[in-house]
Amino acid sequence: MAFHPRTWFSRKTLRKDAVAGVILGIEAVPDGLAAGLLAGVNPLAGLYGYLFGMVGAAALTSSAFMAVQATSAMALVVSDAELGTLPDPDRGLFTLAILAGIVMIVAGLLRGGRLISFVPTAVMTGFVTAIGVNIVLGQLSNFTGYQAQGGNRLLKTVDVFLHVGQWSIPSLIVGAISVLVIVVLLPTRVGSMGLVIAVILGSVCAVMLNTWVNSTVVLLRDIVEVPRGLPAPVLPSIADVPALLIPALSLAFIGLVQGAAVSAGIPTADGKRADANRDFLGQGLGNVVSGLFQGMPVGGSMSGSSLIVQAGAKTRLSLFIAGAVMAVVVFVAADLVSYVAMPALAGLLMIVGWRAVKPSRIYSVVKSGALPTAIMGVTFGLTLIIPLQFAVLVGVGLGVILYVAEQSNSVRVRAVHLADDGRMRESDPPAVVPPGEVLVLQPYGSLFFASAPVFERQLPDVSRESSGAVVIVRLRGTDEIGLSHVEVLRRFAHQLRDADSTLKVVASEDRVIAHLAAGGLTADIGEDNVYRGSEWVGEGLRRAYADALTEIEA
Repeated sequence: MAFHPRTWFSRKTLRKDAVAGVILGIEAVPDGLAAGLLAGVNPLAGLYGYLFGMVGAAALTSSAFMAVQATSAMALVVSDAELGTLPDPDRGLFTLAILAGIVMIVAGLLRGGRLISFVPTAVMTGFVTAIGVNIVLGQLSNFTGYQAQGGNRLLKTVDVFLHVGQWSIPSLIVGAISVLVIVVLLPTRVGSMGLVIAVILGSVCAVMLNTWVNSTVVLLRDIVEVPRGLPAPVLPSIADVPALLIPALSLAFIGLVQGAAVSAGIPTADGKRADANRDFLGQGLGNVVSGLFQGMPVGGSMSGSSLIVQAGAKTRLSLFIAGAVMAVVVFVAADLVSYVAMPALAGLLMIVGWRAVKPSRIYSVVKSGALPTAIMGVTFGLTLIIPLQFAVLVGVGLGVILYVAEQSNSVRVRAVHLADDGRMRESDPPAVVPPGEVLVLQPYGSLFFASAPVFERQLPDVSRESSGAVVIVRLRGTDEIGLSHVEVLRRFAHQLRDADSTLKVVASEDRVIAHLAAGGLTADIGEDNVYRGSEWVGEGLRRAYADALTEIEA
């Protein structure tokens, strides 16, 4: 869907878009502040990321209802990016958002959306589950009012529970009220607006406690001055780019995964399939705009996108209205926003983290086998222990390993029997090549390099009694064959030749035939024993079979 603003304005859809935009805009204010809190940066950066990232991305995304916001996973990457070591941490944050946006735009132009197919369910389940746990653990300090010490979230969690006596009772009351309100209201018709109500009630409670009993529940105004107005644009810090490159790549990958989930799960306005690459471009633009206007990195949000659809949005105009509502809140209610209580935001985030843990998904991975379960467990553990930007890249590597392992086990060799009436029957191949017979073998699956040992183990043995036989390996349906598999066929051909037997190969694809020649098999068995298939199924095999019968009879 191209950028055609004229298609957004219609009397038939304006009212519903306005209602949906107002709901999302109001709900995004506490969510944005919470994202900034989760990232360990100025909470206003989360608010600005929601506002400018959402509006910037809406101009390009293929999914008309994709709400691009500062998601929890991206906030945790920012938290682990060690921005505090930079000369200007705030400018480093904005630079990170712009850099991540540039990576996303380049990946979108290169059609990087297809990379999502290399992320197995086991890796994503372990990663998302650990993200949920990380969110909960990361907010214990804000929830309890005790500032924990430790090198990572696990150590800080231990420190929190070792100092129960130093917890702030008023902070616990505020956080508990917020959690209770969210739990009660989410299943009702109030839905996601319960998050707004919870933060408001929790913050009112915090102000009352601070005023009446002289408690010290931390408010947003205690952390940062909330300006009345929108931020001025800033330029990125080029000197910080090398230090921010790995976090930017991790953010881009998370954006790819989350954007693909929104593209697949949220309907488009015209009912057509969303273009994941266009959505990636939109997320990239959203990040650039967010960074320029002092916001944190953003990505496609399933919760925000679902909310605006459930609220009745009809076009992407609803996203621009949501941005306008947020801007009005910043202009008009900046003083009220400054009274938002940190324990209330922490309670909101802990609910978000808890809901990210899906026992049914974990169970489905466990049921799928030991290897996927191990990959899920390793991904989960690493995401908890090491900085998230490295955990993301390790998860990608584990995904590739799992993909290779699964492909290597997917090869299966079958024996093909040709009937006089033209039909073909398949069976398990014999344990040993039978003497004086024609044996047709058909491998199925990916002939990727890692599957070569599996392929070789399934080939029949060649004994001294296997003389006078002709074995035909049929590669129809094989688009690619690795040189390691060609080497397996060469060894098989040598064994047959030593037993006074012959190997023939039938292939249909030019690339496969070229690899057979490049690997030396064609030279070993002779060009006459390499048969090229045609568009007629079985025609090449029957020619090879007829020649094999002639050789045996001779």
